[in-house]
Amino acid sequence: MAKSKYEYVRNFEQDDRLLPSTWLVVRIDGQGFTQFTARHGFAKPNDIRALHLMNRAAVTVVDSMREIVLAYGQSDEYSFVFAKDAKAFERRASKLATLLVSKFTAAYVFYWAEYFGQTQLQAPPAFDARVVMYPSDRIMRDYLCWRQADCHINNMYNTCFWALVDKGGVSRKDAEKRLRGTLSKDKNELLFAEFGINYNNEQDIFKKGSVVVRSKSLVGVPDPSGQI
Repeated sequence: MAKSKYEYVRNFEQDDRLLPSTWLVVRIDGQGFTQFTARHGFAKPNDIRALHLMNRAAVTVVDSMREIVLAYGQSDEYSFVFAKDAKAFERRASKLATLLVSKFTAAYVFYWAEYFGQTQLQAPPAFDARVVMYPSDRIMRDYLCWRQADCHINNMYNTCFWALVDKGGVSRKDAEKRLRGTLSKDKNELLFAEFGINYNNEQDIFKKGSVVVRSKSLVGVPDPSGQI
């Protein structure tokens, strides 16, 4: 590469290589998705089309990055787990985050029509990304358990909230007040006693999220039938 007197500006670039021998997780989150879902008429509390589209975008990312060993998704987020010995882009945080979020967003737009049919995109979807290092297998497992617990908590709340609003005719403000401080058992009782909904019968993809795993010759999205 040709030299020039301007190359000194490279000295201002920071080295953001991540520690070796640690699990790397790139977590992607939707930005402004409350407005995005409302504008595109997403079903509440869950839109199965949107979840399948998220899974399709995740498969695209996993299929393009061989050092991703697993990905977990729920709602408008996805976590991509890189092997401890991953060497992609010299483990540079900025490279990993920007590449994955751009690939994921591009795939989300590319496959939109496949899942939403005649519903055209009215605004560009946006996602942000962060990279986190986890030093041990136990902590890596606990991270995935945390995200799945978050899926369950949020989905149970949203199932109750939208049952109160859509089926119970309650205002959103009153629904929030009704649910404030309630425990899981309270929410289960509310759903069953007032709306005849057995939360245990809700689809696993809503309650537990989705997992993309890599085998020797196949990347797929299995039906999530149990906890990670």
